[in-house]
Amino acid sequence: MTSERVYKAEGIILKRKNISEADRILTIFTKEYGKIRAIAKGIRKVSSRRAPHLEVFTRVRLVLHRGKTFENISEVEPVAIYQPLREDLTRVSMAYYLCELVDSLLPEHQEHRDIFLLLSEALSSLSAEDGTRIYERGKAFTLETLWSLGFLPRTKTLNGEKLQAFIETITERRLKSTHFAKQLMNEKLA
Repeated sequence: MTSERVYKAEGIILKRKNISEADRILTIFTKEYGKIRAIAKGIRKVSSRRAPHLEVFTRVRLVLHRGKTFENISEVEPVAIYQPLREDLTRVSMAYYLCELVDSLLPEHQEHRDIFLLLSEALSSLSAEDGTRIYERGKAFTLETLWSLGFLPRTKTLNGEKLQAFIETITERRLKSTHFAKQLMNEKLA
Protein backbone atom coordinates (compact mmCIF):
# COMPACT_ATOMS: atom_id res chain seq x y z
CA MET A 1 0.00 0.00 0.00
CA THR A 2 1.26 3.45 -0.83
CA SER A 3 2.25 5.86 1.94
CA GLU A 4 1.05 8.89 -0.02
CA ARG A 5 -1.93 10.76 1.40
CA VAL A 6 -3.57 11.19 -2.02
CA TYR A 7 -3.24 8.48 -4.65
CA LYS A 8 -4.85 7.13 -7.83
CA ALA A 9 -6.16 3.63 -8.46
CA GLU A 10 -8.17 1.69 -11.02
CA GLY A 11 -10.79 -0.61 -9.56
CA ILE A 12 -14.02 -2.56 -9.85
CA ILE A 13 -16.84 -1.86 -7.40
CA LEU A 14 -17.63 -5.16 -5.63
CA LYS A 15 -20.31 -4.05 -3.19
CA ARG A 16 -21.84 -1.05 -1.48
CA LYS A 17 -23.47 -0.19 1.82
CA ASN A 18 -25.49 2.91 2.60
CA ILE A 19 -24.56 4.87 5.71
CA SER A 20 -26.04 8.08 7.08
CA GLU A 21 -28.38 10.06 4.84
CA ALA A 22 -26.07 10.75 1.94
CA ASP A 23 -22.96 8.57 2.18
CA ARG A 24 -22.05 5.09 1.00
CA ILE A 25 -19.22 2.69 1.84
CA LEU A 26 -17.86 0.86 -1.20
CA THR A 27 -15.72 -2.25 -1.38
CA ILE A 28 -13.45 -1.76 -4.37
CA PHE A 29 -11.05 -4.29 -5.87
CA THR A 30 -8.18 -2.22 -7.23
CA LYS A 31 -5.52 -3.30 -9.66
CA GLU A 32 -2.73 -1.58 -7.72
CA TYR A 33 -3.66 -2.07 -4.04
CA GLY A 34 -6.03 -5.03 -3.88
CA LYS A 35 -9.34 -4.84 -2.07
CA ILE A 36 -10.03 -1.59 -0.23
CA ARG A 37 -13.00 0.00 1.49
CA ALA A 38 -13.73 3.62 0.67
CA ILE A 39 -16.38 6.14 1.59
CA ALA A 40 -18.18 8.19 -1.03
CA LYS A 41 -19.52 11.23 0.77
CA GLY A 42 -22.72 12.78 -0.52
CA ILE A 43 -23.19 10.14 -3.20
CA ARG A 44 -26.81 9.42 -2.33
CA LYS A 45 -27.87 13.01 -2.90
CA VAL A 46 -29.94 13.57 -6.03
CA SER A 47 -27.45 16.18 -7.23
CA SER A 48 -24.42 13.84 -6.99
CA ARG A 49 -22.52 13.64 -10.26
CA ARG A 50 -20.40 10.70 -9.09
CA ALA A 51 -23.32 8.39 -8.23
CA PRO A 52 -23.79 6.78 -11.68
CA HIS A 53 -20.09 5.91 -11.86
CA LEU A 54 -19.92 4.26 -8.44
CA GLU A 55 -22.35 1.40 -8.98
CA VAL A 56 -21.58 -2.29 -8.42
CA PHE A 57 -19.68 -3.97 -11.32
CA THR A 58 -18.43 -0.65 -12.73
CA ARG A 59 -14.73 -0.39 -13.55
CA VAL A 60 -13.44 3.06 -12.59
CA ARG A 61 -10.36 5.24 -12.13
CA LEU A 62 -10.32 6.88 -8.72
CA VAL A 63 -8.52 9.58 -6.80
CA LEU A 64 -8.46 8.56 -3.15
CA HIS A 65 -7.50 10.33 0.07
CA ARG A 66 -6.23 8.24 2.93
CA GLY A 67 -8.55 8.42 5.94
CA LYS A 68 -8.40 7.02 9.47
CA THR A 69 -10.86 4.19 8.88
CA PHE A 70 -11.73 4.34 5.18
CA GLU A 71 -10.23 5.85 2.07
CA ASN A 72 -12.20 8.88 0.81
CA ILE A 73 -13.17 9.06 -2.85
CA SER A 74 -12.69 12.54 -4.28
CA GLU A 75 -12.74 11.91 -8.04
CA VAL A 76 -14.09 9.13 -10.22
CA GLU A 77 -13.93 8.41 -13.94
CA PRO A 78 -15.64 5.40 -15.53
CA VAL A 79 -13.55 2.94 -17.54
CA ALA A 80 -16.28 0.36 -18.27
CA ILE A 81 -19.92 0.43 -17.18
CA TYR A 82 -21.01 -2.99 -18.59
CA GLN A 83 -24.56 -1.76 -19.27
CA PRO A 84 -25.87 -4.92 -21.04
CA LEU A 85 -24.94 -6.90 -17.94
CA ARG A 86 -27.41 -4.80 -15.88
CA GLU A 87 -30.32 -5.46 -18.24
CA ASP A 88 -30.58 -9.23 -17.78
CA LEU A 89 -31.35 -11.00 -14.51
CA THR A 90 -29.20 -14.04 -15.30
CA ARG A 91 -26.17 -11.90 -16.11
CA VAL A 92 -26.69 -9.73 -13.02
CA SER A 93 -26.91 -12.79 -10.75
CA MET A 94 -23.68 -14.19 -12.18
CA ALA A 95 -21.92 -10.81 -11.88
CA TYR A 96 -22.98 -10.59 -8.22
CA TYR A 97 -21.64 -14.10 -7.70
CA LEU A 98 -18.26 -13.22 -9.26
CA CYS A 99 -17.94 -10.06 -7.16
CA GLU A 100 -19.02 -11.83 -3.97
CA LEU A 101 -16.52 -14.62 -4.64
CA VAL A 102 -13.65 -12.14 -5.08
CA ASP A 103 -14.74 -10.21 -1.99
CA SER A 104 -14.92 -13.39 0.09
CA LEU A 105 -11.64 -14.97 -1.03
CA LEU A 106 -9.31 -11.97 -1.04
CA PRO A 107 -8.00 -10.17 2.03
CA GLU A 108 -7.83 -6.37 2.06
CA HIS A 109 -4.76 -4.51 0.80
CA GLN A 110 -3.15 -7.40 -1.09
CA GLU A 111 -2.43 -6.77 -4.75
CA HIS A 112 -3.69 -9.47 -7.14
CA ARG A 113 -3.38 -8.10 -10.66
CA ASP A 114 -4.07 -11.54 -12.14
CA ILE A 115 -7.43 -11.79 -10.36
CA PHE A 116 -8.23 -8.16 -11.25
CA LEU A 117 -7.69 -8.89 -14.95
CA LEU A 118 -9.63 -12.15 -14.64
CA LEU A 119 -12.61 -10.35 -13.05
CA SER A 120 -12.46 -7.54 -15.59
CA GLU A 121 -12.45 -10.02 -18.49
CA ALA A 122 -15.28 -12.03 -16.90
CA LEU A 123 -17.47 -8.93 -16.54
CA SER A 124 -16.71 -7.93 -20.14
CA SER A 125 -17.61 -11.43 -21.34
CA LEU A 126 -20.82 -11.47 -19.33
CA SER A 127 -21.74 -8.09 -20.74
CA ALA A 128 -21.17 -9.30 -24.32
CA GLU A 129 -22.56 -12.83 -23.75
CA ASP A 130 -25.72 -13.91 -25.57
CA GLY A 131 -26.81 -15.86 -22.50
CA THR A 132 -26.00 -19.41 -23.55
CA ARG A 133 -22.69 -19.89 -21.73
CA ILE A 134 -23.08 -17.74 -18.62
CA TYR A 135 -22.87 -20.59 -16.11
CA GLU A 136 -19.90 -22.21 -17.87
CA ARG A 137 -18.05 -18.87 -17.76
CA GLY A 138 -18.91 -18.52 -14.06
CA LYS A 139 -17.51 -21.97 -13.31
CA ALA A 140 -14.36 -21.25 -15.34
CA PHE A 141 -13.86 -17.98 -13.44
CA THR A 142 -14.36 -19.73 -10.09
CA LEU A 143 -11.84 -22.48 -10.86
CA GLU A 144 -9.26 -20.06 -12.27
CA THR A 145 -9.60 -17.87 -9.16
CA LEU A 146 -9.16 -20.86 -6.84
CA TRP A 147 -6.15 -22.06 -8.84
CA SER A 148 -4.53 -18.61 -8.96
CA LEU A 149 -4.94 -18.07 -5.22
CA GLY A 150 -3.55 -21.51 -4.43
CA PHE A 151 -6.69 -22.92 -2.83
CA LEU A 152 -6.90 -25.72 -5.40
CA PRO A 153 -4.15 -27.47 -7.39
CA ARG A 154 -4.38 -26.89 -11.15
CA THR A 155 -4.67 -30.64 -11.68
CA LYS A 156 -7.96 -30.75 -9.77
CA THR A 157 -11.41 -29.58 -10.88
CA LEU A 158 -14.66 -29.54 -8.95
CA ASN A 159 -18.23 -29.27 -10.20
CA GLY A 160 -21.60 -28.16 -8.90
CA GLU A 161 -22.30 -28.83 -5.25
CA LYS A 162 -18.72 -30.00 -4.54
CA LEU A 163 -17.35 -26.71 -5.87
CA GLN A 164 -19.80 -24.68 -3.76
CA ALA A 165 -19.06 -26.75 -0.65
CA PHE A 166 -15.33 -26.25 -1.20
CA ILE A 167 -15.77 -22.46 -1.46
CA GLU A 168 -17.97 -22.40 1.64
CA THR A 169 -15.29 -24.34 3.53
CA ILE A 170 -12.68 -21.74 2.58
CA THR A 171 -14.85 -18.69 3.31
CA GLU A 172 -16.52 -20.29 6.34
CA ARG A 173 -19.89 -18.95 5.21
CA ARG A 174 -22.46 -19.38 2.46
CA LEU A 175 -22.32 -17.06 -0.49
CA LYS A 176 -25.63 -15.20 -0.79
CA SER A 177 -25.57 -14.95 -4.57
CA THR A 178 -25.39 -18.71 -5.19
CA HIS A 179 -28.81 -19.25 -3.64
CA PHE A 180 -30.35 -16.65 -5.95
CA ALA A 181 -28.57 -18.08 -9.01
CA LYS A 182 -29.87 -21.58 -8.20
CA GLN A 183 -33.44 -20.29 -7.90
CA LEU A 184 -33.09 -18.50 -11.21
CA MET A 185 -31.68 -21.60 -12.91
CA ASN A 186 -34.50 -23.79 -11.53
CA GLU A 187 -37.08 -21.34 -12.89
CA LYS A 188 -35.47 -21.51 -16.35
CA LEU A 189 -35.51 -25.31 -16.29
CA ALA A 190 -39.15 -25.48 -15.15
